Amino acid sequence: MELNLTKGVTAISNEVYDLHMLVLWICTVIGILVFGAMFWSMVFHRKSKGVKPATFHESTKVEILWTAIPIVILIAMAVPATSTLIEMEDNDNSDITILVTGSQWKWHYKYFDQGIEFYSVLSTPREQFDNRDGSGQTKGENYLLEVDKPLVIPTNKKVRFLITSDDVIHSWWVPAFAVKQDANPGFINEAWTRVDEPGVYRGQCAELCGKDHGYMPIVVEVKSEADYATWVSEQKQLIADAKAAEAASLNANVSMDELMQLGETTYTAYCAACHQPTGLGLPPAFPALKGSVVATDPNQIDQHIAIILNGKNAMPAFGKQLSLKEVAAVVTYERNAWGNNTGESVQASDVNALAGGESAAATVEQASETMSQVVNAATSELENPQPTTEDLSKTYTRDELMVQGEAVYMKACVACHQPTGAGLPPAFPSLIGSPMILGDVTAHIDIVYNGSKKNPAMQAFSGQLTKTEIAAVVTYERNAWGNNTGDVVQPADVDAVSAK
Repeated sequence: MELNLTKGVTAISNEVYDLHMLVLWICTVIGILVFGAMFWSMVFHRKSKGVKPATFHESTKVEILWTAIPIVILIAMAVPATSTLIEMEDNDNSDITILVTGSQWKWHYKYFDQGIEFYSVLSTPREQFDNRDGSGQTKGENYLLEVDKPLVIPTNKKVRFLITSDDVIHSWWVPAFAVKQDANPGFINEAWTRVDEPGVYRGQCAELCGKDHGYMPIVVEVKSEADYATWVSEQKQLIADAKAAEAASLNANVSMDELMQLGETTYTAYCAACHQPTGLGLPPAFPALKGSVVATDPNQIDQHIAIILNGKNAMPAFGKQLSLKEVAAVVTYERNAWGNNTGESVQASDVNALAGGESAAATVEQASETMSQVVNAATSELENPQPTTEDLSKTYTRDELMVQGEAVYMKACVACHQPTGAGLPPAFPSLIGSPMILGDVTAHIDIVYNGSKKNPAMQAFSGQLTKTEIAAVVTYERNAWGNNTGDVVQPADVDAVSAK
């Protein structure tokens, strides 16, 4: 029924639906009884029929009843509601963890332990919704609920979502999963789902987040476990191919026509929402590009590229969203569209030089390997590890470990637990005065070395850090930010834990 709550496709969504119907029927029955009694009294006990009002003032029995009955009703509703809420918040023992980041106005998905991440952007043609002159195209079947890259998850797996934002407050809402969680900047909220049947499920941002709030859809494609494994392999191959293409573009001299064509496509997808298809912008927040100094002055090409790479004011950084070639193309397009006509073209190598990238030759050589070669090399390294020169018997002073530990922490831990150790609760808990830090040092070493089984967001660092580095960072965490446990962990201690 279109007027009712969506039943959903997960066990939790069905529980939410059943809870909703229970409360709805309770409220309906109460409404019928209360309004029925009220209207019956007004009709049959009205003054025109000669009825005289009673003169009693209070009744202890009645007051006890109308206090006790609502309490019983509330308890009857609270018990199943509490059970459902507790289950909705149980993120333990998840099989897959995905970081969901809201941006104006797109979603960014990052799969932990897979090396896969991408932006998901509205794919409904602008001509379908930006039709102020009345000449818009016919709306498609999934109007404003379609994206270029859907989030893909497998069936029969518990998928945990860590939800945050890099600008304003968004809300990740998929009705079929009964998942609606705010994406707050500087904080991580959690949700989870387990879907039994393959299919495509749609949602959208449910928090007013700016002018294009309505153009921020969510599409989740649920695949069978076999199809999901195939998709993961395909994505890794695409990533390898993209790196190779990126490297090849550094030595290519792309024609003006090709740059303008790619630039227009990129501009329409990423820039037109704010700066408008005409380049006139929405001043003062989004200035016009048509005739602007930054887009026409030959001496400001580097500044033009830098703004797109790093962002400025309300404009986000596109350095991680676009390839070097796409950045070069969109700069070229903006400098030659709408009558700007500077005649200047920008190549990927120009963008790479400004971004401080590696030399073209080195990058080409590195990215020329195929995906299978990369996988084989990684497998060979795991099966035949190189002998280490690490001296596990060496004893370090507390000061030496603290200096090295701080460096390791700032390299490997700071993104999640913050420079101050305050973390991003609840996914990345605070380290200041935490039971893990102040408790058993062996458990602390174990969670850094092997990761957390309950919280997949805390990965194992045994393959990334040496045992000396783990000893140093554990020592640092147990003595920084006022923890001051006085504990000093040596490489031999880490080696002992790793042997268990």
